[in-house]
This record gives sequence, structure tokens and C-alpha cells, in this order.
Amino acid sequence: MAKIAFITGGASSGKSRWAVNCFESCDDVMYMYIADDLDKEIAGRIEYNCKNRGIEWVIKTGADNLVELVEGHKFSILDNLGAYVNRRINEKCPDISTMTEESRREIEQYIIDEIIKLIDSIKDMNGNLLIISTELNYCPIPKDLDQRWFREIMGNINQRIANMCTEVYLAASGIVFKIKG
Repeated sequence: MAKIAFITGGASSGKSRWAVNCFESCDDVMYMYIADDLDKEIAGRIEYNCKNRGIEWVIKTGADNLVELVEGHKFSILDNLGAYVNRRINEKCPDISTMTEESRREIEQYIIDEIIKLIDSIKDMNGNLLIISTELNYCPIPKDLDQRWFREIMGNINQRIANMCTEVYLAASGIVFKIKG
């Protein structure tokens, strides 16, 4: 049975470290890092685990076509849903001052549909997926318009994705709590 897990928490709360540790002894993990440069600590941890266990992970930075990337990989990590959401917002609405409620809903639906395709692909392979996301709703409402729209979209997407996952975790200060599953 496929396992789809979601971990959320604040910035630098230990989410990525925890996700890497979950699959540390697995071979042929697809690590999809949305940003262009992988965090040095995470890269070092992956390299150390691979070298000491004789395993190999595939690391893709600047990850974009997620469904294609996971093809043939039993274990996958999507790091970071927030960066993926930000990329899609910038593609769909380059001038955030023109965003409307309707365009916000369209962007959210587009992203959710893309993540559903990824989850379905993992389920078809009977694989495992960890989705790492940032929890933004512990802070006051930002004054900056683009930050407010991002916070709104990210919060709605986090809720939808967490509800689709078989397990949900919350990271705080390096401690991970299981909250669903």
C-alpha cells in the first residue's frame, strides 16, 4: 500500500533532516528539491548516508515536472512545497498586484491538481512520498500584498494536501510530532 506523508513546520524546524532520515537506508530515492541549490547540510547528510550504506539517491534541484521525476522510484521526497507554490504563483500571476480572488482560486486548483497527479503516480507504483511544506499561519497577517496572497494560497494548499495524505507530521524546534495516521 502506498504511503503518502506530509510534514509541515516553521523555517529551520528540522523537516528536511527528518525526511532524509526516514529514507536514509533506502536505495534509489528521488529527492526533488524545488530551489536551485540544495542546502549544504542536507546534501552532506544524503552523501554520508549513501556512502556509508552503499546506496544511491537521485537528487534533482530546480525540480519542476514532478510526475516524470518520480517515475521508477519507490521512494520520493518533495522538498519544499512552499517553493513549488511560489514558482507557480509567479508563473500564473507575475504581477501580484493584479491577482483577484478568482485568479487565486485558479492558481490553488492548478497546484492541487499537480500534486494530485504526483500522489496518483506514487499510488500507481505502490511507492512512498514525503511532502515537505512550511507552516505559515503562526505569524501575523503580513502588510505586504504579495506575502498576504502567498500566505493565503499556501495555507489553503497545505490544508488540502494534508487531508489527502495518509500521515501528517508537525516539526517544531527539531522535534517531529505525528498528528495524523
